Amino acid sequence: MINIKKSLAGLLLALLFTNAWSVNDTIILNSEIYAEKISADLDSLVNSWYVKLALEGHPDDFMGDSAGIEYPDTIYKARISKIYSLIKLPYNSIIRNHIHVYTIRQRKQFSAVLGLSDYYFPRIEDIFDSYGLPAELKYMAVIESALNPNAVSRAGATGLWQFMYSTGRSYGLTINSLVDERRDPIKATHAAAKYLKDLYKIYNDWILVIAAYNCGPGNVNKAIRRSDNKKDYWAIYYRLPRETRGYIPQYVAAAYALNYYTEHRIKPLPLNIPVATDTIMVTTDIHLNQISEVMHIPMGELKALNPQYRTGLVPGSSKPFSLTLPMNHLGDFIDLNDTIRNYKPDIYLSRINQTADPTRSTYAPPDVKGKTKLIYTVRDGDNLGFISEWYRVGLSDLRYWNNIYRNTIRVGQKLAIYVDPSKADYYSRVTNMTFAQKQAMVGKTAPSGPAMSFIQMAPEGDFITYTVRSGDTIWEIVKQFDNVSASDVLQLNSISDASRIKVGQVLKIKKKS
Repeated sequence: MINIKKSLAGLLLALLFTNAWSVNDTIILNSEIYAEKISADLDSLVNSWYVKLALEGHPDDFMGDSAGIEYPDTIYKARISKIYSLIKLPYNSIIRNHIHVYTIRQRKQFSAVLGLSDYYFPRIEDIFDSYGLPAELKYMAVIESALNPNAVSRAGATGLWQFMYSTGRSYGLTINSLVDERRDPIKATHAAAKYLKDLYKIYNDWILVIAAYNCGPGNVNKAIRRSDNKKDYWAIYYRLPRETRGYIPQYVAAAYALNYYTEHRIKPLPLNIPVATDTIMVTTDIHLNQISEVMHIPMGELKALNPQYRTGLVPGSSKPFSLTLPMNHLGDFIDLNDTIRNYKPDIYLSRINQTADPTRSTYAPPDVKGKTKLIYTVRDGDNLGFISEWYRVGLSDLRYWNNIYRNTIRVGQKLAIYVDPSKADYYSRVTNMTFAQKQAMVGKTAPSGPAMSFIQMAPEGDFITYTVRSGDTIWEIVKQFDNVSASDVLQLNSISDASRIKVGQVLKIKKKS
């Protein structure tokens, strides 16, 4: 390990003297990209039903102290060393940056994660214990999804454990237009436990297991082969995909934040998730709306407890499926079973023909009432992840609306997208925008009414200009342009501190030939 550290230090020093800007830029850029991913996950969590309900009832808990506390490296290092873990937890400046995401930059949202951890962690620990897995692997669920079972990544990974379609299916999860068990916290955790156990059989090293979970065993194996067959994470670090290099720092930061949040004056958001729940197997079709309206249980609560049912329909007639209910409602559900099934069956239990023209969506889903339907024409270079981000819709919804089961789309294909009517004018322009203009929309709040352009495409000599918006960073901006680096933009605009760009500031972007 000492030799490895020396070799890494030597490599960094050599690079530093040969190209100081690019090394610093790369390290900061990678750290920011990972931090922004965490921030995006935490922001999306705030939209979940129990969290929104808690924010309405406890705004002071969420909006209390927001200053945050930054400690010296010696304190972070000492605290991490005291965390009980079979997995060795290192410390460095990159890990410190990720700690600050949880404890300073996104501390309010992290309080929601803490509230959810009281509900999910005991269940995860129980399942992991049954498979003989270290309980501290539970922290992976925080960096995968921020404990949001409805989380969907740009690449289509879904659920608490962010399974891709093929991996989820291979571990026994049902995935179709009605049911996506990647969103079922219990079944997905069993699948994750099996996958982690299989990975440990390959590597016999938990850090490599965590890395392989993120990027796949194929990428880890390639990194090992290219590193003289060294089976050590830090020895193969620079051979791993960039995202995976940040995964271990994220993991350590999450472990730290979940163990030392009180030292940072962060309080768990009190969530009214029923701790006492039970499941019952359903062998005929039933809709969550039927249960909600007959039993007077909020639909949001039923969907939060049963996130795997994409439309609310539990298709028990095809095979038995589980239904999760608060324990105090289970007896009433059994007593009212016939009444519930006979309540508005023509409305809630009709199966809709989901065959569709492969180039145009004619399927009308049942859960888009009040939305405006737009048509997007697929262009070269598009993928479903990009399109879902441009329109700010869920990737799984985009697939469902268009009867798409994987990620394959074709140039010229027409996709149906359902949006808020007040923002329809804004989104109706997307299909005619350039790629750079569409990327400029990512992560931004859509205004009601006419769309606005934040990229000025009219040339200014050899430059185009970009107007900084709220939430922008240099690294997000440069991703919208081909062959432009953060250092290019900073140097061209005489900016010495990348964190000090301001909303409304006009940046010059050099056009590349």
